[in-house]
This record gives sequence, C-alpha cells and structure tokens, in this order.
Amino acid sequence: MMMTLPKSKRPLRIFYAAADSATAHTPGSQIWYYNLYLPLVDLGHDVVRFDFDFSRHEPHRDFTVASNQAIIAANRPNLEKQLLRQLEAAHRERPFDLFFSYFYTADITAETVQHIKSMGITTVNWYCNGSYQFHLVSDIAPFYDYCLVPEKFRLDDYRRVGANPIYCQEAANPTIYHPYDLPQEYDITFVGQKYGDRPVFIQHLLRQGLDVRVWGPNWQAQSLNVPKWRLAGSRIKRYLKGTEPLFPPKIPAERRGPPLSDEAMIQMYSRSKINLGFSNVADTTSGIKQVRLRDFEVPMSGGFYMVETMPELAEFFEYDKEIVGYTDKQELAEKAAYYLAHEQEREQIRQAGLARALRDHSWHKRFLDSFALMGLD
Repeated sequence: MMMTLPKSKRPLRIFYAAADSATAHTPGSQIWYYNLYLPLVDLGHDVVRFDFDFSRHEPHRDFTVASNQAIIAANRPNLEKQLLRQLEAAHRERPFDLFFSYFYTADITAETVQHIKSMGITTVNWYCNGSYQFHLVSDIAPFYDYCLVPEKFRLDDYRRVGANPIYCQEAANPTIYHPYDLPQEYDITFVGQKYGDRPVFIQHLLRQGLDVRVWGPNWQAQSLNVPKWRLAGSRIKRYLKGTEPLFPPKIPAERRGPPLSDEAMIQMYSRSKINLGFSNVADTTSGIKQVRLRDFEVPMSGGFYMVETMPELAEFFEYDKEIVGYTDKQELAEKAAYYLAHEQEREQIRQAGLARALRDHSWHKRFLDSFALMGLD
C-alpha cells in the first residue's frame, strides 16, 4: 500500500532548528529528523538545517531542576550565538520565509525570537510535551508568530499566556514508517520507556499467561550494577511524586530488552502480532493522557495496535475498527487474548489502521494544513 507524496503549492525557504532525537535516553535516534525535517523537504521546501550539536542541551532542558539551571545559563548563549550567525548569513544569501524550531525556554530567549521576527521571517515553534510540561515553553511561546500544538486541551493555556497556537496533531512519515515483510514472531510487544503504570500493565499480561516482551530505556535497570541504596532512594522519590508504585512489579529479565534503533523499532511493529501503546503521562496521579507519536507510527508501519482509550485519539482513529482500545489492565488482557485467537479480525483492523494512517495522518498533510492556516500555502 503506497501513497503519492504531496507537494506544497508555494515552496518556502525554511531555517530549521531542532534536535534529531526526541530524547537523550535513546542515543542515535533520529525521530525528529525523520518526522519533521524530511517531510518538509519532501513537500518541496528549501530547508536549511541549523548545524549544531544538541547533545549538551537535551538532558538539561527542565529549568525547574536546580542542577540544570547553571548548565542552561552556560549553554544557551552559545546556542543563540551560533543560531543567529548561521541564520543571518544564509538570510543574506536568500531571505527565509519561515523559522521552524523545536525549542524550549532552555534553548532560546524571547529576545532572540523577536530578533528573528524583526528580519521579516515568520516564526513557528513545534513542541509536544505540553500535556504535562507546558511550563518549559510558556515563557517563549508568546513571542513566536505561531506555536504548533498537538495537545488540544492545552490550546487555551497557550492563548492565556498570549501565544498564537495552531492545533497540529502528531503523525508519521510514510517514507520511513512502513510495513516490513517479516514473520510475526512475537505475540505482544511494547517499545518505549519504562515509567508510570506501564510495568503494572505488563506484569498483569504475564500473570494472565500472555507472552509479552518490552524494549526501551529503564526496563533493564533491575539488573544494572547500581547500589541498592541509590535505587531505593530513587524509587522513594518517584513514589512520593506519584509517578511509580513504591514496589514496582518485577518483570523477568528474559522479557526485558534495551532501547532499539529506529529501524529495529519500526521492524518490531511488523514482527509483533499486537503492539501496545500507553496514554498516561509519567505522573499517573495527574489523570493526564496524551496522544503520542507511537499512535501514528504503529498503524503507519502496518502494525496491529492496542492503546488506552482517550477522546482525542478517537478523532483520528476508529476504535476496534482501525486500532483497538482498552480502559484498564483487565480489558487489555481480555482483548489481547481475543485478538491473538482471531487472526482474521486482527488482520482486518491492521489493514484498516494502515489505510487510515496513509490517508489522513502523514506529517506532509499536517504541515500543508498548518501552513495554510498561517497563510503560507
């Protein structure tokens, strides 16, 4: 199943400033390069990348952490200096239409955003952690011309601080996320970080006799050579914050794997009969659920997808026809067992999810729609 990639009616000259990876927990990942940069190029835009090593910034962007504040104060001026130097030089050669960034307050100041706007360049910032970390961009958001916001329930928060948000849900790039012709060797898998109530769900599936495997950051921490007192202290802190139970479930070592490369992760979607997704944020006491990249990556990759139900995701996929939803660990186990035993129904849903993702949920379409709202089409 293939799709013809669209082209922009009006090619833009874009200065693009974003780290390639989404998290410092997965070294070598190029998730944002695949999902943001490449689609902009595919659309026919002239995209100039900010040549900068973000590795010093990625682990320290939360300025509410005291130990990060000195690092931000030391590194941000250098980032801004290099940013303006590269942008201004390229702008003199041929003016930019758009400055596109994925920046936190830790990366850029309002003064620098205003300076870029004074050059006659439209400014837009993409940010996808606003569900529980809006405070990390609230200082700079009002100074951009537009903010691309994937969390519908945060739009009013952006407006409240004086920003101009455009609702732009996450998506997937079909040139990267696609089915692989591989045998389905795993029953149930999850690829992603270990936090919150995710181990509780995984342990429940195991207790019901279901074959489930996990890969990603922190899952192998149980076997790491870390002093017990340090693990205990970290566990108590997470418990007091409400992010994890005091005694987290034990997942057998043979069920836990390390972070996967981007390609191996996408292949895993084809290697698995059922791919799991979780919608809760790390602090499960907050009650906040969010739509995630994975919600589009798995269907676009041709994987059968089961994820916690939430109203916002129901606007993008039809539950139990294109993806399968569950509300708690009991329903997850019941539905997983059912679909493992009903291959034909599972295949119909998998194919429908792939078709819907290709039709409606590419980054190419997201950018075309967003740029039209900005008057840049």
